[in-house]
Amino acid sequence: MLMTHGSYYTQVAIIGGGISGTALLFMLSRYTEIESITLFEKYNRPATLNSSAKANSQTLHIGDIETNYDYEKAKKVSASSSMVANFITHFNYEDTIGFRKPKMVLAVGEEEIAELRARYKTFKVLFPYLELWDAKVLEVIEPMLTKGRKEPILAMGTKNKITTVDFGKLSQTFIDLSQKESCTVDLNFGMEVTKITKKWDKFLISTNRGEFMSEVVVVDAGAHSLLFAHEMGYGDDYAMLPIGGSFYFAKKQLLNAKVYTMQNPKLPFAAVHGDPDLTADGKTRFGPTAFAMLALERYHHMEILNLFDLLSIDRSVLGVYYDLMKDEDIRAYIMRNFAHELPGIGNEFFIKEVQKLIPTLHSDDIEYADGYGGMRPQIIDKKAKKLLLGEAKINTGAGIIFNMTPSPGASSCLGNAFEDAKILCDFLGVDLLKRKIKKELCDEKEYCYVNQQQNR
Repeated sequence: MLMTHGSYYTQVAIIGGGISGTALLFMLSRYTEIESITLFEKYNRPATLNSSAKANSQTLHIGDIETNYDYEKAKKVSASSSMVANFITHFNYEDTIGFRKPKMVLAVGEEEIAELRARYKTFKVLFPYLELWDAKVLEVIEPMLTKGRKEPILAMGTKNKITTVDFGKLSQTFIDLSQKESCTVDLNFGMEVTKITKKWDKFLISTNRGEFMSEVVVVDAGAHSLLFAHEMGYGDDYAMLPIGGSFYFAKKQLLNAKVYTMQNPKLPFAAVHGDPDLTADGKTRFGPTAFAMLALERYHHMEILNLFDLLSIDRSVLGVYYDLMKDEDIRAYIMRNFAHELPGIGNEFFIKEVQKLIPTLHSDDIEYADGYGGMRPQIIDKKAKKLLLGEAKINTGAGIIFNMTPSPGASSCLGNAFEDAKILCDFLGVDLLKRKIKKELCDEKEYCYVNQQQNR
């Protein structure tokens, strides 16, 4: 790293060492002609927060069984997340980072079954591998779903796709591979960025261990991304609703597949699902819960002044809260999720959610997963007065980008990295190696983010 005007100099600075920041590091180091990249991460290792396997459901979201995605969103998510699956296959990380496990969405009752059949007919065009499984088939492949059940059920799913990813390991792998490339990669762990300012035609990055100069900056720091944006005068139309999520464990393995439930379209957060857990010897994890928290990071100290900045409470934000709370279904959902967090008795309430998946399970069969769960920075568009359910990006056009990536941010990490790489390469006047990206990260038989781009 060079010195300039008393500060260290780098061509590109990435702030945040989670899955989004490390995916961008890999994308830039391998597929561009950028000469120097510096990664800043305030913790001593990558992926300590939402990218940790304990903080998320370890699901590669494709859009095939996520019933809260409409067709266009599923198409976009599939194009992006397929890059992760293709990375895992191309670089030989199956069974170490990515795993082929069955997955399905379960419809319970005649109304949900009719809805699922209609969805299958539409989404089969986008995902031709999808299958419908009735109770007889489910009794063979996932018997716990049928045991003791009175209601009719139907599932839509697949048996042989990469569905499960350890995003923490993936983050470290992106870092390891980037260091093998020809560009200079500097890693600064345990270094907290405290301020970003424009200086001349570059950016001055102040940290707890000195100052750095960079031509361009990408902030991939979760909830803190919006805070940095606000401090620099960007993103004033955005506020944040910090949502925490928790999980419960069954005391033994009950499911072999990832089993999702049908999403209530009124509810902005994920419906409960069951997953064989990578960190607990396959023991089944149920969740997530969803509740507002006065915190920016789960299991870390509360930064109350920063939090109030991000909440940006005004009439438009209060209007969004009011619209959410006036709906009876959403009010009931919020109260249920609050009850799920009550120490000692939360499982008595949560078991009712789990029994939609496994009817014979009792409250004594599950336990709160202490230390599991994370934060999702749900963005509020103050102008539109609505909650944004996907990733939010502030591209200033001035050489700095701020990314806020709630779910499916991890699944879309390489697609988001590709979008940022295009912006940075155009700004810096360097080449983006799209043909190489297509060869390594895109299956020519599938829709992919890069397939619509002009080849180099």
